[in-house]
Amino acid sequence: MAEYSFDTETATFERDVIAASSEVPVVVDFWAPWCAPCRVLKPVLEKLAQEYQGRFRLAKLDTDAHPQIAGEYGVRGIPNVKAFVDGEMVAEFTGALPESQVRQFLEKLIPSPAQQLRRAAREDAWAGRPEAAEAKLREALVLDERLHAARVDLGEVLLARNDATAAAEVLEAVPEIDRGDAWHQLAARVEVARKAQTLPDAATLRAAVAARPDDLEARLALAERLVADGAHADALEAYLEVVRRDRTALRDRARLGMLAVFRLADDAALVSGYRRRLAAELN
Repeated sequence: MAEYSFDTETATFERDVIAASSEVPVVVDFWAPWCAPCRVLKPVLEKLAQEYQGRFRLAKLDTDAHPQIAGEYGVRGIPNVKAFVDGEMVAEFTGALPESQVRQFLEKLIPSPAQQLRRAAREDAWAGRPEAAEAKLREALVLDERLHAARVDLGEVLLARNDATAAAEVLEAVPEIDRGDAWHQLAARVEVARKAQTLPDAATLRAAVAARPDDLEARLALAERLVADGAHADALEAYLEVVRRDRTALRDRARLGMLAVFRLADDAALVSGYRRRLAAELN
């Protein structure tokens, strides 16, 4: 039973639970020696951990011995069971539920075959095996066409392979209601990559803008090239100049371009500053 069920503590919680949950769901039983319902629930969890043979891991934490972790994760009453997937707490229950209800709780956590393929594909991608990752993601989508997270992952793989057109087609298949932050960020990167395929290099476009300062189309093209090159600050400045000077459709293109950069840039201060400047120009 030790292979699937084990005690954890403050010093090892990050490794035992948070890091380990990137490989398989980890269920944490927050308990205490004096708690009678805990003594009822604990053998149920241990039995199921053994029965499921590693499809989830059971970590048991004594809240009396490790109050800091219990407080950090908002444990108010025990037994409290929390489930972690990919480092995030995704589900929980409090009290000694009967075995049938604990099973239902667990079944919602256990990855489906499609989800298992997605997880394996991500490992392939991280290990530099894009072809293997793509094959697994496409297989996952055959098994479960509603696994839209796999479509986003596939878009990432295709974009990394410089196939922005194929990545855009994959992303377009995700229904609007399922387009979360990861989808929007990737879509912005894909759009930048597609535009970059048709643009000259930055030096050529800078020369065009210098020769024709009032050519806002050239300034927009320069901004798009700079985004593709990762020069986010210079790109935002170029976009903002178009917003400042224009009152036609070019202004809206520049505004949308800035919004795309806001999703891409990892400099919070830069984004915050240009958000304020954009708002001031639009008011």
